[in-house]
Amino acid sequence: MTPAETRGALMAYFGAFARRDGAAMASMYAENARFEDPVFLLRGADVGKMWVALMGRAKDFSVEYDVGQTGSGRGVVTWTARYRYGSRLVVNVVRSDIEFDPNGRIVRQRDDFDFARWAAQALGLAGTLFGSFAWFRRAVSRKAAAGIDVPPKP
Repeated sequence: MTPAETRGALMAYFGAFARRDGAAMASMYAENARFEDPVFLLRGADVGKMWVALMGRAKDFSVEYDVGQTGSGRGVVTWTARYRYGSRLVVNVVRSDIEFDPNGRIVRQRDDFDFARWAAQALGLAGTLFGSFAWFRRAVSRKAAAGIDVPPKP
């Protein structure tokens, strides 16, 4: 992929994200894709399954994104999601490093965000007190994974 093709693929993916179109997002992943963030480590069809479930449940959701660096089949996007988690408003700033196969499908995506900050917003006092602990992150991962029927992050 050329840098221009990479930028186009990133714009298509994040455009689907902004529309809350989890099915379109899922279709952009390669069969052997890998996704990782502080909560999930998923492979293959589970990646798309996660996005379909999350977009289907999103409340008061919006996302703004900036496609930064693009190269041949690689790109970096910084995005900010705003949504309700239960009754709490969450503003999560994320950096996505994404790699594509030669056909323009995502093979690897690594999203980084401040889990402790997210936990404080989404989970209130418990998140504020325990969000920086690995055991708490694992507990959140197990609960989130069970809620959308994907494996928890090891």
